[in-house]
Amino acid sequence: MKHPDDDPELFARLEAEMTTDTDTNPDGIVVDLDKARSARAASTMERPIEAEPADPESTLLVDSPAKASGPGYLGRLVNAKRREVVPVWLRSLDELKTATTWVGRHYAHSVGYHALRSPVYALRLALQAPSGAAKFIGSTMRWVADREGEPVRLAAVRREDAAEYLKLSRQRDGRVRLRSLLTVLAMFVGLGTALAMYVLAPGWLQAVSVSALVMALGFNGRRADAPVIHRAVEMPKATKLTSDIVLRALGALGIPAISQAQAKGRDGFEFTAPITRDGPGWRAEGNLPYGVTVTDVIERREKLASGLRRPLGCVWPEAVANEHTGRLVLWVGDQDMSQAKKPAWPLAKSGTVDLFKPVPYGTDQRGRWVELTFMYIAGLIGAIPRMGKTFLLRLWLLIAALDPRAELHTYDMKGTGDLDPVGNAVSHRHAAGDDDETIQYALNDFRALREELRRRTKVIRSLPRDICPESKVTSELASKRTLGLHPIIIGVDECQVLFEHPEHGKEFEEHATDLVKRGPATGMALFLATQRPDAKSLPTGISANASLRACLKVMGQTENDMVLGTSSYKRGVRATMFAWGDKGIHYLIGEGSDARIVGAVFVDAPGAERIAARARTARENASLLSGYALGEEPEVTASAYDLLADILAVVPAKEAKVWSETVVARLAELRPEVYDGWDPDAFAAALKPHGITTIQVGRRVNGKVVNRRGIDRSHLTTAIAERDGKRDAS
Repeated sequence: MKHPDDDPELFARLEAEMTTDTDTNPDGIVVDLDKARSARAASTMERPIEAEPADPESTLLVDSPAKASGPGYLGRLVNAKRREVVPVWLRSLDELKTATTWVGRHYAHSVGYHALRSPVYALRLALQAPSGAAKFIGSTMRWVADREGEPVRLAAVRREDAAEYLKLSRQRDGRVRLRSLLTVLAMFVGLGTALAMYVLAPGWLQAVSVSALVMALGFNGRRADAPVIHRAVEMPKATKLTSDIVLRALGALGIPAISQAQAKGRDGFEFTAPITRDGPGWRAEGNLPYGVTVTDVIERREKLASGLRRPLGCVWPEAVANEHTGRLVLWVGDQDMSQAKKPAWPLAKSGTVDLFKPVPYGTDQRGRWVELTFMYIAGLIGAIPRMGKTFLLRLWLLIAALDPRAELHTYDMKGTGDLDPVGNAVSHRHAAGDDDETIQYALNDFRALREELRRRTKVIRSLPRDICPESKVTSELASKRTLGLHPIIIGVDECQVLFEHPEHGKEFEEHATDLVKRGPATGMALFLATQRPDAKSLPTGISANASLRACLKVMGQTENDMVLGTSSYKRGVRATMFAWGDKGIHYLIGEGSDARIVGAVFVDAPGAERIAARARTARENASLLSGYALGEEPEVTASAYDLLADILAVVPAKEAKVWSETVVARLAELRPEVYDGWDPDAFAAALKPHGITTIQVGRRVNGKVVNRRGIDRSHLTTAIAERDGKRDAS
């Protein structure tokens, strides 16, 4: 009797298996039961488990059929990633020239080194010639006497094996007779040749022959601990990167997914390309295990370097753009990046630049030049002290100075004179220090720059479309002096001194924010450097709109993201990984590419003075030297305007709330030279440094309520009261 709880599917399966076995094994072949049971268990696991019997037609298949294996052959070809046929360094003429120059210099140095020491080499060989002759005669006599077979014969004597000894003795006698004959013949031939050359050969051939013989005997007489010829170049000894080394290093990182995979006999890393030479180092690329990201590896860069047994400055793990977050590129250099010899900077001794075109200023880990276009950008440089922040800013200013059209405004708020080589030689405005006089000098200049910005917008707007089609300054327009659209470069070191000033900090922030937002299109570029990359040192309105970021070593995630942008740390762009010895090495974001590691060209103070002197000469020849470098003092101007006071002047007390467009129109009538061209957005940006934000203001127009952005007059009076109170307290 069948129990109601019995599963009818079990009997059906058994019957089917028995039938299958009978059909497929008619000849009584022995079946491996263990394999059969494993196969049945696997098929059972793959079969979906149902809580209760269901209609087979309604069963939902989660996985696709085995035949559906993704895109077809043509689709895979279309999406295939083709590797470069010609290496990048070979396609670049500059890199090819650099590589050719390195090879030429290497062999030229080697030839010169050994040519200068050749007389010493010859003397050493001549002194070692008697020893070499003795070694030659002794080795010849041992060869003739068959001394190499003597240990075997002595072994036969010790064993008292007479038959073997007699056999070896006869063999030795034959060898000695043959070798003696050859030696005698060689002596006669040698002596005959020497006599013939002495009698018949010219003097120069005799000298060459004797010298060659002496050198050969001297080389034969050399000692292992005293080489005759020393190396002209000590080549770096770097271990070849292999898959075993990479896997060993990744396994030492302590990442659970990698450790578990390697514990089970798997690699824990899938290589997607062969390990190849890439510049002065090795490149390995592959996929990390599921759930492991490149950021996890970058966080453990020190452990990775230990696993690879390489200096920290040689190991650079990177993510791959446009790939999943587990695709790792590991580049291991032959030398530490901070100590590797860089190619000669093309602008170090000669040349000028066009700031509207890319200019090389540093090299990446592979020794390739990294170029930067200094127009249409605003830049930030952040780092802790003594990492090369000021040197990097000075390098950028030196490059700008090599464009004779550029007008430089340089401010060293640290006051140590690091920017003096540029400022004294070419700057239109220059100051150093943080005293009241310097702050007022800089404030007047920023006010003038703001007015220049407004003038340029009007000039650009008035130009015909065929001359200025994109409403921005071009290199051709910058060369036309009558338009006054030449490049203006402003560089401020330790910019937090300006923005944190108790009295003028808000105004500096207002001017700098406008220059960062609108300046690039008008040919004005502002570069700020600070060692305190926080919200006070780099106001949000500035840091959010600066398209160029350079971050040397910083200590934490907050500082890293303040300079490089929000979430940069999470994406693996971490300037915290730089070591104390990585002076001048930084992450660069901008120039239309992903984050790159760049080692800036090092230019010391004397080198900076020489470059600045060249830039001054070029300006003098073009009659473009002006301002501070020419000894001219700027016009002393009082405070240009008080925005809050001007707003109160045009908004009477009876108007509690006013639309921004109304206020802007009234301000333009009050001070057209200041406010002409302002719009509600510019008005809101100008109010933000004062702690005032625009609000929604409703007014009835033609019987309907219209809401637009505006201001509350009480907010202005409160801000003025707080500001005046702080001034009185100070």
